[in-house]
Amino acid sequence: MKQQKIYDAMMRLQNYVERENYRGADPYDALTSPVFKWPVLKENKMIRFGVQQFLKRVPVNLRPVLRVPKGYNPVTLGLCIQAYANQIKINPEIKKINTEKINHLVDELEKMIPAGFKGSCWGYDFDWEARYARIPAYQPTIVATGFITNALFIAWKVTGVERFLKHCISSTNFILEDINRTYDGERNFCFSYSPFDKEIVFNASMKGARALAQVYSVTQNDAIKELASKAVAFVMNYQQNNGAWIYSMSKAGTWVDNYHTGYILDCLDEYILCTGDMKFSSHRQKGYTFYKENFFEQDGKPKFYNTKTYPVDCTAAAQSILTLVRFRDNETAVSVANWMIDHMQAKDGSFYFRKFKTYTIRTSYMRWSNAWMLAGLSTCLINFKAEEGMRDE
Repeated sequence: MKQQKIYDAMMRLQNYVERENYRGADPYDALTSPVFKWPVLKENKMIRFGVQQFLKRVPVNLRPVLRVPKGYNPVTLGLCIQAYANQIKINPEIKKINTEKINHLVDELEKMIPAGFKGSCWGYDFDWEARYARIPAYQPTIVATGFITNALFIAWKVTGVERFLKHCISSTNFILEDINRTYDGERNFCFSYSPFDKEIVFNASMKGARALAQVYSVTQNDAIKELASKAVAFVMNYQQNNGAWIYSMSKAGTWVDNYHTGYILDCLDEYILCTGDMKFSSHRQKGYTFYKENFFEQDGKPKFYNTKTYPVDCTAAAQSILTLVRFRDNETAVSVANWMIDHMQAKDGSFYFRKFKTYTIRTSYMRWSNAWMLAGLSTCLINFKAEEGMRDE
């Protein structure tokens, strides 16, 4: 059966993730090397940013040479929570054991909440030298927080464990009180990426809007719904005529890619589902039409950019599955899953980072490759559960 291949791949991946205790390398972890504690490298933004990008792109894994330790990333834990919750939907008989796993990961996440902010929030476990800001390890972003609260919301709906929802509700205080806003006129606004910048990054702001909408669906707090609506309206106003969204309003952010487009579409659809607000439904349809027509080849290979295929990227592939299933394009989702299993899964169950036309970066990244694919494959299996009842044949 088709689902058996995907299930087996998911379990090989899950066994790998759990054997590694959710720890591993990350594309952006270069600055955790002790080399960057040297004074000249500790403060030089150009060198720090350049080495970070180099280590991500080089085909050979140089982390052992640079003594980069295995990281323990909050987003990895969030994505695994999402996968464990999905598995309960697939097989309710494992609810007890998977709820125990989720509770353990939430225990760990609670230890990672940084002090000094108004609500539950998370960042990455490494110093991050972005083009527009320097974000220290574990300091929060709306992106990391949005991934994790989305997973907790899914887990709450499946398990009914109230503390999962409490963190979602608490996170709205972080979003509304700690995150900066950029206004487009007097009404609509864009949430910043983090408390440390004022950048206009469309998918990041949409993650904030999604978190607010999910909480509204439970609390019926109209003030939260109104703020979410304003944030969504801002991003919709920048949708291009062909249905696309560029990454950001910065000079370096004018590209259009697979997974950031998928993030926006997922968040927009969740906003509509949670609030019942249909005024952005045409933007949703126009965006999805662009997405489906521009990011997939006939054999299921997920393209990175709308204008070119390579690199085939693991996060982009996993997000493709999530978005395709959400928009009920199950056939394409299965094709993407199968292509990735056939071309990007290693013998130990992990997934490679990126495949280019002539070579593959086989480094296994715990967050970027493995946790994302675990969430993606588990979502694909929910599709089978809904359509075929996961019959044993």
